[in-house]
Amino acid sequence: MRISKLRIFAVMAKEFTQLRRDRVTYAMILAIPIMQLLLFGYAINMDPRHLPAAVLSHDKSTIANTVITAIEQTSYVDVKYLPVSEAELDKLMRLGKVMLTITIPPDFTQRVLKNDNAQLLVEADASDPQSAGNALAAISALPETVLVHELKGPVGKNNSAKPFEVVVHKKFNPENISSYNIVPGLLGVVLTMTLVMMTALAVTRETERGTMESLLATPAMPLEIMIGKLTPYIIVGIVQASVILILAKILFAVPMTKNLTGWFALSVGATMFIIGNLAIGYFISTMARNQLQAMQMSIFVLLPSIFLSGFAFPFYGLPNWARFLGNLLPITHFLRIVRGSLLKGQVLSDMGTSLFFLALIVIILLTATVVRSRTTLD
Repeated sequence: MRISKLRIFAVMAKEFTQLRRDRVTYAMILAIPIMQLLLFGYAINMDPRHLPAAVLSHDKSTIANTVITAIEQTSYVDVKYLPVSEAELDKLMRLGKVMLTITIPPDFTQRVLKNDNAQLLVEADASDPQSAGNALAAISALPETVLVHELKGPVGKNNSAKPFEVVVHKKFNPENISSYNIVPGLLGVVLTMTLVMMTALAVTRETERGTMESLLATPAMPLEIMIGKLTPYIIVGIVQASVILILAKILFAVPMTKNLTGWFALSVGATMFIIGNLAIGYFISTMARNQLQAMQMSIFVLLPSIFLSGFAFPFYGLPNWARFLGNLLPITHFLRIVRGSLLKGQVLSDMGTSLFFLALIVIILLTATVVRSRTTLD
């Protein structure tokens, strides 16, 4: 049988017609690689700079101020806070407002001038081991050059060695165990991946099979249908979270908070996060025409959740626009809650900001989902 060009063109015309009918699927096929290109090309940075820091200086001399200025000039550190006590300094670190704290003792200048083992204390938040590594290396190299102009003449001759030493303390994860950072973060990623996709596929499947129309034919309103459908998945999400936390302790020895208020805050945050993911999945189902589209849209949500939340790459390594987008994602705030609870011993009052923004995002998602359900299903 001879190959017919006419039949080939007929099949091609049929495929182009199908493309016009299923624009969402093919748009997603183009959008996903473009998103990956933009994220990896512009957003991902393994060398975080301008990390927020706090300086507690008991020495107001010119030499001490020169050292602080030099630390900022490395571009790895931005001094955002000047606390007046060690308690305030520790609180800033525990709340996650700073990644580094620098303490200058009162006799710093005197010891520098006498070449008497002057020390500078730098504490780093090691709950994310990747974030502060290069910053600590840059600060540790400063003693060799930072006071060259200040220690000239007779004073300089007495300082043949390094004028001071940088003492580094790593808090919350002093051994730089990567699983302490990754495993709690996996809790957020797993819940996002499974709950968003599971909900989107389940509801879209019912729409394809026509059972959703049967539900809408009953006296139940769309809001009631949504609540009834999502409630079982909330229980599934809670079970998932519990299993992951138990395995994290047994298999990886991840530190667990011993404070009941910390567990309460984590439970509240996890529940809100689960509801938010289910709302995203349900919202996707109102736009998807079939399960393939629902799965593709779910991946479109999952990629930013991994790359812009601080799970896979340091959050402070992202450019400002990427951090802004990351703060719009529920997982970003949930990761701060779960890591703060498990690694830093945060309690409910410490997580107020993260819980507030997570709750706000969840309320917006639920409202948009209800509105969209009424528009598309009524």
